[in-house]
Amino acid sequence: MDENNHTFAVCAYGESPYLEECIQSLLAQTVSTGIVVATSTSNEHIATLASKYDLPLYVRDGQSGIAADWNYAIEAANTPFVTVAHQDDIYSETYAEEMLDAVAMHPDLLVFFTNYGELRNGKVVDDNKLLTIKRRMLAPLENGKHASSIFVRRRILSLGSAICCPSVTINTAATGTPVFREGLKSNLDWEAWERLSKLSGVFYYDSKILMHHRIHEQSET
Repeated sequence: MDENNHTFAVCAYGESPYLEECIQSLLAQTVSTGIVVATSTSNEHIATLASKYDLPLYVRDGQSGIAADWNYAIEAANTPFVTVAHQDDIYSETYAEEMLDAVAMHPDLLVFFTNYGELRNGKVVDDNKLLTIKRRMLAPLENGKHASSIFVRRRILSLGSAICCPSVTINTAATGTPVFREGLKSNLDWEAWERLSKLSGVFYYDSKILMHHRIHEQSET
């Protein structure tokens, strides 16, 4: 796939001290694809970082909301393949390269997603009980195995939300938009993957790529 068909859409909110680190991890990719910043909380911090790294900044009018903000970021990307990058997370430098390889192998790809570790209380955590359970749940989809099976992926999703949302690249040409349903107070990503799992196509899980998802201190999961 042409790298011009993919965009990292960074969802920026408030004044996150981790936003710049996220942007730097996207700029360090071994294969360069598009990067945009989208926000519904316009402020000097976000604008300064977008300007510093010469990234397009899109500001959504209206009340902030996770689904609305994510859907806006996807539309702002204006490419068929979009990764909604969470501002607190760090991406492996080979994420885009491996994603492009997966798309080349599977033209009917719906979503591509990866393994992940945690950034918890300032420490990197790559192995704990929760991560082990999620990895075991996703193992049947590993590296394309059973990736086209609607039955397998729906069985996995029936047990819980094992897919790390910011690791997901969405093929909007296949899934349609908006991707996320508004009005939900939680688990809107799980709802989206469950809905998309009913479609014909590939859910590609790359266990080799380990991005890092930040767990804030007040969170228990």
